[in-house]
Amino acid sequence: TFNLSFRYANNAIKTSKYNIFTFLPLNLFEQFKRLANAYFLFLLILELIPQISSLSWITTGFALIVVLSITGVKDAIDDINRHKCDRQVNNRKVDVLMDGQLKNEKWMNVQVGDIVKLGNNEFEASERNSVQKETNLKVKQALTVTGELGDNIEALAAFNGEVRCEPPNNRLDKFKGTLTVNGERYALDNDKVLLRGCTLRNTEWCFGLVIFGGPDSKLIQNSGKSMFKRTSIDHLTNILVLCIFGFLASMCSILTIGNAIWERNEGSVFTMFLPREPGIDAPLASFLIFWSYVIVLNALIPSSLYVSVEFIRLGNSFFIDWDRKMYYPKNDTPAQARTTTLNEELGQIKYIFSDKTGTLTQNIMTFNKCSINGKAYGEQVDFSWNNLADPKYNFHDHSLVEMVRSGNPETQEFFRLLSLCHTVMPEEKKEGELSYQAQSPDEGALVTAARNFGFVFRSRTPETITVVEMGRQVIYELLAILDFNNMRKRMSVIVRSPEGKLTLYCKGADTVIFERLHPSCNKLMEVTTDHLNEYAGDGLRTLVLAYKDLNENYMIDWKQRHHEASVAMEGREEKLDELYEEIEKDMMLLGATAVEDKLQDGVPQTIEQLAKADIKIWVLTGDKQETAENIGYSCNMLREEMKDVFVVSANTAEGVKEDPHPQGARPPLWEPLHYGVLTDDLTPIPSSLHHQAFALEKNLRLELLRTACMCQTVICCRVTPLQKAQVVQLVKKYKQAVTLAIGDGANDVSMIKAAHIGVGISGQEGMQAVLSSDYSFAQFRYLQRLLLVHGRWSYIRMCKFLGYFFYKNFTFTLVQFWYAFFCGFSAQTVYDEWFITFYNMVYTALPVLGMCLFDQDVNDRWSLQHPELYAPGQKNQYFNKKAFVSYLIHGCYCSLIIFFIPWASMNDAVRNDGKDIVSHPSFAFLLQTCLLAVVHTQLCVDTYYWTAVNHFFVLLSTIGYFAISVTMYSNGMFYVFTSSFPLIGAARNTLNQPIVWLTIFLTFLLCILPVVAIRFIFIQLRPTINDKVRYKMRTEELPGPAPRHLLRRRSTRSGYAFSHSQGYGDLVTSRKFLMKRSTKRAPLFTQTDSSIFQNQPQHYRTIAEEAEESQSHKL
Repeated sequence: TFNLSFRYANNAIKTSKYNIFTFLPLNLFEQFKRLANAYFLFLLILELIPQISSLSWITTGFALIVVLSITGVKDAIDDINRHKCDRQVNNRKVDVLMDGQLKNEKWMNVQVGDIVKLGNNEFEASERNSVQKETNLKVKQALTVTGELGDNIEALAAFNGEVRCEPPNNRLDKFKGTLTVNGERYALDNDKVLLRGCTLRNTEWCFGLVIFGGPDSKLIQNSGKSMFKRTSIDHLTNILVLCIFGFLASMCSILTIGNAIWERNEGSVFTMFLPREPGIDAPLASFLIFWSYVIVLNALIPSSLYVSVEFIRLGNSFFIDWDRKMYYPKNDTPAQARTTTLNEELGQIKYIFSDKTGTLTQNIMTFNKCSINGKAYGEQVDFSWNNLADPKYNFHDHSLVEMVRSGNPETQEFFRLLSLCHTVMPEEKKEGELSYQAQSPDEGALVTAARNFGFVFRSRTPETITVVEMGRQVIYELLAILDFNNMRKRMSVIVRSPEGKLTLYCKGADTVIFERLHPSCNKLMEVTTDHLNEYAGDGLRTLVLAYKDLNENYMIDWKQRHHEASVAMEGREEKLDELYEEIEKDMMLLGATAVEDKLQDGVPQTIEQLAKADIKIWVLTGDKQETAENIGYSCNMLREEMKDVFVVSANTAEGVKEDPHPQGARPPLWEPLHYGVLTDDLTPIPSSLHHQAFALEKNLRLELLRTACMCQTVICCRVTPLQKAQVVQLVKKYKQAVTLAIGDGANDVSMIKAAHIGVGISGQEGMQAVLSSDYSFAQFRYLQRLLLVHGRWSYIRMCKFLGYFFYKNFTFTLVQFWYAFFCGFSAQTVYDEWFITFYNMVYTALPVLGMCLFDQDVNDRWSLQHPELYAPGQKNQYFNKKAFVSYLIHGCYCSLIIFFIPWASMNDAVRNDGKDIVSHPSFAFLLQTCLLAVVHTQLCVDTYYWTAVNHFFVLLSTIGYFAISVTMYSNGMFYVFTSSFPLIGAARNTLNQPIVWLTIFLTFLLCILPVVAIRFIFIQLRPTINDKVRYKMRTEELPGPAPRHLLRRRSTRSGYAFSHSQGYGDLVTSRKFLMKRSTKRAPLFTQTDSSIFQNQPQHYRTIAEEAEESQSHKL
């Protein structure tokens, strides 16, 4: 009752837009907000005015009704699905604590302040504070004061507390609040809140207090409308439609002036038998004629254009979904076009922004090398002496095993740190069969390494960590976890040993750890730095390890201040950061780890192909500059013919601006860059996060853009997720080019949303990137097929469609324009009304859809073999303003031929009996037939790739035209619909005359032959790259794939900590609720042959290895 007085939002959600009563008015209102639909509604209203229209309303009304109906049906289906989802969500059942007992209630009836119970594998209905639960990896943790309540219903019903928190917002990663119980305040943060939509896994039960419900929950707050992405062709088409409006107004004005002149000079002659209507004088008649011609010439802007575009895009999206060559069988993951409106944009990409870890690499880590107390280790090792070792794990150094087994203190402290400093959760289904679940592959690899070297992380509670050290079980008291985040780049734990010794163990990026070491470690730091450089030369990801002994009295004081900071409602993060900085200093260096993250299969070849297509690839990674350079060489982005890499090492904005560059000369526009420059290709590599930040400042970012865009390859390192998005937006804003961003993790979402096209890889880091993307697949190598095949085809098809559509409508409409000079500018139509109605919707719709769904200039294999075919799309060569003018001129020429050749041939023609052949119905039918013959033949000339569907559509449209025409001019139609079909036998009588067929053939030749001749001349004198490849495709066989070359990789160093996301340290220290797992629970992963389950990297054989293996089999 108390909570109801505040009128909090209830838990019902409503994502649907309509109901059965509001659908028709609201949907029509939405559709008529579109300019094209409003324009045709305006024309329909004009056609209902007898003084203006010479056409029946059906000519515009039929097309408008079809367009509105198709769109309305699609919207209705979408909204019905939304209604189903809403009902499914709102009617789910949940146990709510009411009147001292659990009652089964619908989600929609849950209120703020209710205590609810959630079971294993159940969805979260609202957002709530966790009161108590058993937990496992990545599951939120509750407060001690509420955890002690357990599942005691009486205690939960009697619970009395007050929650004060921030107002509803869309920040998924932040929550600030406090819980007051018995006068004590406890901190509530994001780790103690379950978000709506999450699913409880590996947990028997959970009680929670509802904080936000329904529209106030963070999930619903984040489910607002996404930014609608439009392609560059869409923008150009909108501009051209406005130009067509101007062209239409100009033509109507010319014809209106012509009508005024004709009425003044000739009109008086006709007033005897065509008197003017009362009250309409010559000026008013001319005004009405203007609107009459707006109706007659409205086909310049066809209503079916936008519907046809959506059909083509939808069809091309299905082709992406159905492409078996982009299907990844190992994970059963097909490619998916999550957005259907951007397909042609895939054929115009100029810049690709790619993440590194998990996108270019497999994101499956293995511990390969390490440096301990100044000594490097890394050779093959036999772990048979350790019964708890992971049988799948391999390491390469026997001396390290001997150092551990001999009791060397530094070596044992090294692995003790790895077994304690983490947030990994263990799972032991059978005695001795351990498996680790880690928030990142790096964490799992390091804990597994410690396990194999005798320091086995066995179990944990929020207060303790149990480790088996060389066969002896040791229980450490866990006092605090200072977790990773994007700014700290390090993680620490504070533990108390059984002997009472307090120690802080820390691991993180080398630059972050080195500046916090005790001065006595300087010499060891230099040796370790050399080892780091060596490991980086092998492309390994590194972390530095350090420790610090703590004083008991200082720790008591620090813990008190830590509690005060954690319950602060204002500046909580800043206060905690200050405490972390205070305690993490003067540490002692232990050594460094090196973890391998192998490239995905086909990455170098893919990048090489994309580079040949003149696509500039920028890698935006959180790793260090050395790792960026190493990945550049591994992926073929940097090549051996590129001589030197220059890196700016300044730490201030002025230093970045003035830092020298190679050979003492400054390249054009070089001023503010933190980039290194390669002498031949000017390939820049950023050297640090500080430089990146300086270069993105307002006064430097344009210079950054200018210099970077002169380079063939750009690699940005040490970038945060926000900086990734800023780099993308910088290029997107100032360069007239289409951008694509590709990534696999949550830290790539902002970059994916910022680019014109976002691509998500469904990899090891979850589905966040996929859910935010426009296209998704499982491996980076599929990107070349998405762009070079599907993207290029989609672009060509859309350009062909728009060009042909404008051409055929210009031709159709301008025939009416020429006819106006022979009908006294009276707005009489030269075509039959039914032909006007069916021209775009029936007679020409299917052939153009067939061409624009199936056409290929070259097949997929030749598209991949010749990436240079992609370049015209980047330059927008196939459809631009110049091409639009050419379609207008072509349409104007064809309309002149189509009108004047039949007019001249039929003007004085007579039949065999001496009577005139020509009449308005017969002349109209002849023009209509000539028009369709020309536009259908033009479509055939434009089609490169013929399928059975293309043949069927063209034949169906041609035969359908004659069948419909003969039927409409038949006696039967006249008897049934006398007023609508009065022209009996016009089609049959016209087609019986030989001169009509001769006229059709002559018109056809004069329209088509010049096009064929001009194209032949251009192919001979100025062939395009498409012409050359198509000729080559007809005369040669496709060559086999080029052999793969191994590239030397230069010395680099990795920076795993810079790409690490917010950790789970606060969760595992929330005390007393890590219950012992039930041994009878079903395993989370049932597919045991999965590489994820086995915690192994994916191995691929090179072509050379396969060839050697086949030779050995033959021998």
